[in-house]
Formats: sequence, C-alpha cells, structure tokens
Amino acid sequence: MVQSKASDVDGYLNEVPEERRVALTRVRQLCREELVGFDEVMAYGMPAYERDGACEIAFASQKQYISFYLMRSDVREAFEERLAEQDRGKGCLRFRRSESIDFDLLRDLLKATAVLPGKIC
Repeated sequence: MVQSKASDVDGYLNEVPEERRVALTRVRQLCREELVGFDEVMAYGMPAYERDGACEIAFASQKQYISFYLMRSDVREAFEERLAEQDRGKGCLRFRRSESIDFDLLRDLLKATAVLPGKIC
C-alpha cells in the first residue's frame, strides 16, 4: 500500500487488504495493551505510537509484506538474539505472510519499549 491518507488508525485498517486486516488489527491491539501512556497517531501514512512527541513504534501494510517499526535501538540491541532469525531492515521487521508474525515477540518488544524512554534511531 502506498502511504495512506487516512486521518486515523480505524480509517487505515479499513483501507488495507482484507487478508491483512486481522493481523494488523491484532498488532494494534497489542500496541494499545502494552504501550500505556503512548498516543496512537498517524505518522508518515501509517499507524504510530508516540511518547512525549517521539514516535517509538509503527506498523504498515506494504506492497510485499507487513512492517513493524521499532525505532528504539536499545530495545533492538537487547533482543538481538531473538531478532536474528527475523527478516528485518535497520529499524523494522518484515513479515511476508500474516501467519508468520511472531505475536509473542512483538508483545515482548512492546513491553520493553514501554518500560522507559530510550534513544530513537
């Protein structure tokens, strides 16, 4: 999907392909459960979660995969071993199929992010 023009996350989720909507809705649910005190916003055309105006987490439906953006380098470093087997870029995890999303890993990354503010890459 090209950058969304949706004004909120509900609108964004309504735009994504149906086969990805369930997985992305679950990612959103995890974010809302674990990122207490964060603001849910649309940033760069995708759902994002900010603390004190700094975006720390985001997710998106891309053309070839679902992306989970983790902007905290300290959290990525702490989870290096668990992330080693994942398809990833500098600040994101890529899931080519909804069924391949490791929701337990995402929950643990979100919990670690929520504990304290840290350096944004």
